[in-house]
Amino acid sequence: MSDAADVIIVGAGIIGCSIAHRLARRGARVRMFDARTVGAGATQASAGVLAPHIEAPLTGPLLDLAVRSLSSYDAFISDVRQDSGVDVEYRLCGTLEVAGDPDAADMLRAAAGRLAAAGVAAEWIDPSNVAELEPALPDDTSGALLIPSHGYVAASQLTEALTWGALRHGTEIETGRRIVAIRQGPTHLEVVSQDGDAWRADHIVVATGSWLTQLGLTEPAGRAVKPVRGQLLRIQWDGAPPQRVIWGSDCYVVPWQDGSVLVGATVEDVGFDERATTAGVRDLLDAVCTLLPGAWRSTFREARVGLRPASSDGLPIIGPSTGTRGVTFATGHYRNGVLLAPITAEIVAGGILTGAWDGAPSAFQPARFEHRGGG
Repeated sequence: MSDAADVIIVGAGIIGCSIAHRLARRGARVRMFDARTVGAGATQASAGVLAPHIEAPLTGPLLDLAVRSLSSYDAFISDVRQDSGVDVEYRLCGTLEVAGDPDAADMLRAAAGRLAAAGVAAEWIDPSNVAELEPALPDDTSGALLIPSHGYVAASQLTEALTWGALRHGTEIETGRRIVAIRQGPTHLEVVSQDGDAWRADHIVVATGSWLTQLGLTEPAGRAVKPVRGQLLRIQWDGAPPQRVIWGSDCYVVPWQDGSVLVGATVEDVGFDERATTAGVRDLLDAVCTLLPGAWRSTFREARVGLRPASSDGLPIIGPSTGTRGVTFATGHYRNGVLLAPITAEIVAGGILTGAWDGAPSAFQPARFEHRGGG
């Protein structure tokens, strides 16, 4: 085909768009496909929390990768804003992880010590000082862990900006195109749509999130992701909203600069069911009103639902396929897709353009599933 691309990306969520932007910036001819519209899957239901020291385990490769990604976020946002001309709400306003009882306080106080010993700025806030730091919290809070380097980004705004940035660097985007197969020819790769059309490329990036298994890939990694439903609420705060991302035992809240607050998120193993449910909304409303009593006076704005791609071992899948030369996986990020977007794009773009996968630790590469049968 005369219009063959260097790289085809299947999936236009935050991961696919980040990779498209990075590759196109470096001169690659990129074409991206999605069965729906850009960012319409898990991305639109993401709160965009950037908190590796809460979301990731205390040690291990996922924490290391998440910390690397957060450290690159300032430059990542700067590049995207410059290329797209689109502003993106992004604030490293800190997280406050709240202890609801003395046992939780002991755990968070110990965590503050471990983080400080590892060189991470973290501070235990005594109960008497919590309300002064964050007036939205109730007086009976047992203390909180403050990590100033954490924050959030507006995921949908970021995805829009990445899309415009990629387009301005020549990326072609086709929405409403469900890709159902990848074929390997003698000199090229092809993706095939549900209606039988095919497009040719030298490389294909699989960034389909929860829909990985619908591509029919036979290698174990191609069967190693399942959807986990996450419901998220948006409320309009009455008065001065919280100033930081606040993390409780049953929910977290993300305050936007327009006075609205995101409340997340449920974790539901229900297959490809994307409904917002009464039970999910009720549970999140109960949780946020317990964490922040002022939420009772808020205005309910909307509920969002996304299917988060969870791999069978809980780690993202990033790196070259073991079954089809030229195919690269970038999926399985579960709740950390927004946080890991910059580092995933860097690893994938570097691997495709230079052939070097040094930046992708073996813990994340698809080859790890070969001896496990894909989960």
